[in-house]
Amino acid sequence: MFESKSGILLIGGLGFFLLSFLSNVVVSVLLYQDMPEQSVEELAEQNTNALYLWQDLSVRYPEAFKKHFGEANEKTLAEALEVGHKAYVGEACWHCHSQFVRPVSNEESRWGAVASSEEYQNELNRPVLWGTRRVGPDLSREGGRRGNDWHAVHFFDPPSVSTRSPMPKYPWFFEGLSITAAMRRLDTMAVQDEAAGELADEIRSEFGETDEELTKSASKAWGMIRKQYPELAKERELSPDAPNKRGLAMIAYVQWLGSWLEQYPLYEQYTPIAEQIANPLE
Repeated sequence: MFESKSGILLIGGLGFFLLSFLSNVVVSVLLYQDMPEQSVEELAEQNTNALYLWQDLSVRYPEAFKKHFGEANEKTLAEALEVGHKAYVGEACWHCHSQFVRPVSNEESRWGAVASSEEYQNELNRPVLWGTRRVGPDLSREGGRRGNDWHAVHFFDPPSVSTRSPMPKYPWFFEGLSITAAMRRLDTMAVQDEAAGELADEIRSEFGETDEELTKSASKAWGMIRKQYPELAKERELSPDAPNKRGLAMIAYVQWLGSWLEQYPLYEQYTPIAEQIANPLE
């Protein structure tokens, strides 16, 4: 058998299989077995970009943040990254999103720098989340490309920020809006809607200026809001402005992805081609 052409091909095939196994598996193990694996705490300590966005999250959602994490520091960031990673895996986000930019098909121009092995040598890449396909975009360079509030709305109602998005809603990442948060919303609305400012002033003059006073009269205050702004009143039950612990952690985790790169955030490296900046009238 081994003297025939088929036998030679069989031996050659087995030999090449063994060679590929040695070069792709054994050599890789030998190269990286002594490389230290970074802990979540180390990742949080060494990443000023992720910490900045974590602090921004505490400013945008002060009540929810204080309730679930307290202060925005490296310790709470590490906790959030762990919670967010578990939620990402548990919700099977990896099924529709990859975390691996390949050196093929010009992926670098679309998703950012080609992935390197050192990026995956940490606790947040166990299991490795390279994904199965790309229904949505690759997320390994997502950090800093969009604001925290965009991600909150995207988790709450994806089509509202991405019209054709097939991504499901995640209402279990959110809670109801508190009366103090609703008052801040009215203050923001007052910039373009004078009636909102008048309503906020009326509520404060009747029930008090402090958060404690407003909370004691929350039902009555919500009743006044419901009469003029029924859509805002609906958010008393569930609101994109009130992420819970998992919601805050998921946002922090997504914002962490790619935040360790020198080219951060990715969109800052955008350079228009000559045809895009040329004056068509010249």
